[in-house]
Amino acid sequence: MESASQDINLNSPNKGLLSDAMTDVPVDSAASAQTSAPEGLTLAEEEELRSELAKVEEEIGTLRQVLAAKERHCGELKRKLGLTPLDGLKQNLSKSWHDVQVSNAYVRTSEKLGEWNDKVTQSDLYLSASSTLEDWNEKLTQSEAYKKTQETLSQAGQKTSAALSNVGSVISRKLGDMRNSATFKSFEDRVGTIKSRVVGSRENSTDSLHSPSGAGDKPPQDNAPF
Repeated sequence: MESASQDINLNSPNKGLLSDAMTDVPVDSAASAQTSAPEGLTLAEEEELRSELAKVEEEIGTLRQVLAAKERHCGELKRKLGLTPLDGLKQNLSKSWHDVQVSNAYVRTSEKLGEWNDKVTQSDLYLSASSTLEDWNEKLTQSEAYKKTQETLSQAGQKTSAALSNVGSVISRKLGDMRNSATFKSFEDRVGTIKSRVVGSRENSTDSLHSPSGAGDKPPQDNAPF
């Protein structure tokens, strides 16, 4: 018992500083301080697994560094090519949609929908409903109320067209009467007179500009003072 207590004291980081009373620590405490191997594994197997775990974690760290470097290089290439993040998003969406269309789930779903459509359109209930709707449509178009409504709408359209045509004829006739009236002719004559006066005044002013009777062409006076 004393030898075991001395071994513990020698292995303690505070050896030489503890009192003699601390030499009574049980021997089992040293064994409990060691990490016990998981159930079903030996110490050698545990060491091997821990060594493999450390290697895998180191590889993961290396791959992360490589991936970060590749992403930076990819970003530089896109920047040099003038590609924006929006272009990348469009490309990713197109690729994702293409992947969805060629996926087995999408193909199976499309086939199932096609089968369901065929089954529905060929079912007795669908055929009966279609036949019933056709009968109702035929009965509706052949009914007296439908024919009267159609005739009323047709007559209303014809009346509207005739009214618009009459309005156009009235406006044209009114314009013709207005042009043939004495007031309009008098106004037209006045406009023509004003126009002829304006044109004549312009011609006179143009002739005066081109005539040789300018100030610099006056002949010398005979009775000039001595």
